[in-house]
Amino acid sequence: MFYRVRQFWHALHNKPLTPADLALARSVLSEPQMALFTRLQSSEQAHSLRVLQTLQDNGEKHPDLLVAALLHDVGKICHPLHVLERVVIVLGKQFFPNRMKQWGHAQPNGWKRPFVVASKHPVWGATLAQEAGTSSTATHLIREHQNDLPLEHSNSLEIRLLSTLQAADHQN
Repeated sequence: MFYRVRQFWHALHNKPLTPADLALARSVLSEPQMALFTRLQSSEQAHSLRVLQTLQDNGEKHPDLLVAALLHDVGKICHPLHVLERVVIVLGKQFFPNRMKQWGHAQPNGWKRPFVVASKHPVWGATLAQEAGTSSTATHLIREHQNDLPLEHSNSLEIRLLSTLQAADHQN
């Protein structure tokens, strides 16, 4: 509950990014990737920077992981969400998790729009990132960042990176 209240607070009281924030993002992203990042809503940019900072604070340096941290929600630029739509998503996950999955397979119109964006933004984001020249590994991380990890975790680098990204994303 505290996590959701904090998340809502950040969305309502988000401050514009500082030049230092933008410099940090530029140190990780290429120009085409930075162009995508700057199209995110300011609250989403701040969230992505917190994810990046969490990873860096934990000693993570893999370039694809850092790019994915900043671009994992970039698919949301296709259909930007309002704060109340974000609340609807949180409530839907809490009270109607199975229905929410069904609603997420519709077109992003009408009352189902927030659920579709929540469901499909990873695929949309991976496509945008790929078009911006993002590596296949970072694109994979963006596409899969909301999916459950395989039951049998392999020791592959991609699974480790995905698990690490998901942990940082959930923390922020």
